[in-house]
Amino acid sequence: MSVQMVLLPVFVQIGLTFALLIGMVFGRRKALVSGETRIRDIALGEPNWPKGPTQIANCYRNQFELPVLFYALIALALPLRHADLLIVLMSWVFVVSRFAHAGVFVTSNDLGYRSSVWLAGVLVLLVMWIYFALKILLLI
Repeated sequence: MSVQMVLLPVFVQIGLTFALLIGMVFGRRKALVSGETRIRDIALGEPNWPKGPTQIANCYRNQFELPVLFYALIALALPLRHADLLIVLMSWVFVVSRFAHAGVFVTSNDLGYRSSVWLAGVLVLLVMWIYFALKILLLI
């Protein structure tokens, strides 16, 4: 697989992370400008933001949890030349699951649906790691 094909899902996942960061900044700024939140209420990191910006902030923070394992896998698979078509396809499935998870997280925040989408991403990533480990250890 070409480097571009392997890295494209990574770039898309990073794009999601930056989009959430920007959404969080705009949501928080709006809360401050409107007076809904006051600086002194959040100056020491107190969780006093309105619901919308809090949902986006939590979703943004979540991008530094499970996706870190995805980034590590790609960072290992690429230079070791074990990033094949199956890894790329599973990468896309994982990234789509992250977009679905983020979409639920910042809108309805339906925990049942959000958890199901999150679990789908976890399972795809687990399969990716098992496949990668078997390729390395068994040289398949």
